[in-house]
Amino acid sequence: MMNVSQAADRSGLPAKTIRYYEEVGLISPDRAANGYRDYTRDDVHRLAFLKRARVLGFSIDDCRQLMALYRDRSRASHDVRQIAVAHVAAIEEKIRELESMRRTLDTLIHVCHGDDRPDCPILDDMAGALQQSGN
Repeated sequence: MMNVSQAADRSGLPAKTIRYYEEVGLISPDRAANGYRDYTRDDVHRLAFLKRARVLGFSIDDCRQLMALYRDRSRASHDVRQIAVAHVAAIEEKIRELESMRRTLDTLIHVCHGDDRPDCPILDDMAGALQQSGN
């Protein structure tokens, strides 16, 4: 058994993150008689699993599903694959959005003189967007 600091060292996660994962129900370490959390090697293994899933960009809800599937030895790999496929689709959409933002900013940067004059096409575009949205 180990405390949260030791579990943090072994899993590579901050203690605050580990406490958060417990709060949202992703892990549930045992409690010692004094009320302190006691982490097992299995808990640390699950924490490392969660760390990797989060690095890959999976949401907390996705992590919850993946953890349940990981623990379920009778799982179908199809279920795991579905979560990963949906995540890739979300990543691809985000990439499209980011590329659109980059193109817009590149255009605005190109038309901005970047000198001592007060006029700024970048700020004008942002202000125009505010006016168009009715704010």
